Amino acid sequence: MITSGSISFKDTRYDCKNSKYTRFARWLDTKRSEFGVDEIVFEAVASHKGSIAAHVYGGFMATVQTFGDNNGVPYEGVHVGTIKKFATGRGNASKQEVIDCMKSIGFNPKDDNEADALALLYWRMNQAQ
Repeated sequence: MITSGSISFKDTRYDCKNSKYTRFARWLDTKRSEFGVDEIVFEAVASHKGSIAAHVYGGFMATVQTFGDNNGVPYEGVHVGTIKKFATGRGNASKQEVIDCMKSIGFNPKDDNEADALALLYWRMNQAQ
């Protein structure tokens, strides 16, 4: 059984600066407790819209690496174009094309983030065969 969704770790005006990384680390621990975590596969983003986006991505990467290393969980980044090409046949597919593709194989993503995660899962499952 596959369950999916998306979650935001964006800081609110009431949060301490960068508490998103602490919330993300706690979320990873919760998922490990609830389901077990055998591996982490994530979108390896090569370019960012700006310096802040790059710093945020780096913070999430450091959190994933620390979690993986501390818990013996392997992690792997997969280039966004690889995921899109596998899912749609085009490495530069639009967000809507990825959503439509995931719907065509039986998933029902609520947004482009969930569609991307499902496409990544679909890619990973096919790599294991």
